[in-house]
Amino acid sequence: MEDQKVCCFTGHRSFSDSPKEIRELLNVLLDNLITGGYTVFRAGGALGFDMLAAETVLAKKENGRNIRLELILPCPEQAERWNAESKLRYRRILSLADDKRYIADKYTPTCMHERNRSLVDGASLCIAYQKREKGGTAYTCHYAEKQGLRVINLATYLAAKSGKNKETK
Repeated sequence: MEDQKVCCFTGHRSFSDSPKEIRELLNVLLDNLITGGYTVFRAGGALGFDMLAAETVLAKKENGRNIRLELILPCPEQAERWNAESKLRYRRILSLADDKRYIADKYTPTCMHERNRSLVDGASLCIAYQKREKGGTAYTCHYAEKQGLRVINLATYLAAKSGKNKETK
């Protein structure tokens, strides 16, 4: 298991870019990473980019790619306050993931932060959708860089493609 290439995902809960564009970019990137030997993909199960990334990995698995989706989740009640559609998507992702691990048995003030660090620890690459310099996604990207991981920020790529500057809120 030590020679597996591991990629983690981090990103915002909402997008200013088209989810379809993000998914298309992620599809191409994942194909390249899988061809390059990446076999394990980790997501944190949050709304937005985490779910989109997890579903993209699951689609690759369903098409016969020999990869794993590992979920590192903050606590079992993460999705309690989500709407019905989001809960349904979340349950599907949980049921199809190869592995899932909870950081805490119930919500704690630090479980999200610990989840973000656990996503990065042991990974060699981080794929992000980061547009703001504050918050959990920014923290996770900075932590990943400090751990020596390459961080690929899809938001920066999409901004350059469309001629927009990266938002800093």
